[in-house]
Amino acid sequence: MVLVACGDDTMTDLAEYVQRVKGRSPGPIDPLPAIEPIDSFSFVPDNRRHPFVPARRNLATVAAPIVQGIVPDPSRRREALEQFPLDALTMVGILARGDTIRTLIKTPDRTLFQVSVGNHLGTNHGRITRITEDKIELTELVFDGGEWRERRAILALSR
Repeated sequence: MVLVACGDDTMTDLAEYVQRVKGRSPGPIDPLPAIEPIDSFSFVPDNRRHPFVPARRNLATVAAPIVQGIVPDPSRRREALEQFPLDALTMVGILARGDTIRTLIKTPDRTLFQVSVGNHLGTNHGRITRITEDKIELTELVFDGGEWRERRAILALSR
């Protein structure tokens, strides 16, 4: 209501401006800029490969890489705790029922996970090898100077 009261329905000043603009005579149109000729280049192959065709690889000379030793399994489905670095995870407890021992791991976003021997955690392909009352022992695979190496790591119980 307040904005409507401030407005003027006649808009005479706008109508006058439109009439002035329409009454102007059209000015001359600027001429088009001169187009400068571009030097052309003719491609002469002379036993060179065509620049827009991908180069073919000679499959006889390309040898497959030799895999020796330990490598991570690329087809293995990654587990939820493998998205966090090992130092971001916290062991907060242990659960035991008979011979089965499981431990509780807390992530940075405060989510709890139960894990046991054989589960993977950490960003370095860590696999749990042993669980005790106060720590988790695991083996990580790290890429070091052109080859994969095993490295032992421990995640201790947070007190």
